[in-house]
Amino acid sequence: MRIEAVVGDITTQPVDAVVNAANSSLLGGGGVDGAIHRAAGPDLLAECRHLRETALPDGLAVGHAVATGAGNLPARWVIHTVGPNAHAGQTDPALLAACFTSSLDVADQVGATSLAFPAVSAGVYGWPMEQVAQIAVSATHGWVQNHPASAVELGRFVLVNEDARASFTQHLPAQ
Repeated sequence: MRIEAVVGDITTQPVDAVVNAANSSLLGGGGVDGAIHRAAGPDLLAECRHLRETALPDGLAVGHAVATGAGNLPARWVIHTVGPNAHAGQTDPALLAACFTSSLDVADQVGATSLAFPAVSAGVYGWPMEQVAQIAVSATHGWVQNHPASAVELGRFVLVNEDARASFTQHLPAQ
């Protein structure tokens, strides 16, 4: 799998799946979550409500991931993952790494060959960008090493600015 980092808008990426930095309710929020819900339209919220009424009545746990359709996005799926909130004392790097590996597991299960990740838990959840970059790239690279038969061909980190992209780029493996 090729791993890359770009500056851009995650809602417009030409990939099979977009990873949403969701909150546990799955019902939308601010930041990346809000942008994805706005761009995807009402079908995404309807699918998330259905998940809450059926499979996830207590919401999605930190570090876990689940897929829905993508509504009006160019992607086919949205893979929702809940990052740890450093402001709430959730500072275990393994929880953050699980967001990326769980999202890759789900992408592989649904048959996605490409996916776009945001910097899960950076921003309002209080994790420093540099730490998110190191953990995200390491977890993603480790997942690739452990899943050589996966159909996932591209993992793209879509970041808000050049500084964030530079943080991720310095951790990318040579390809």
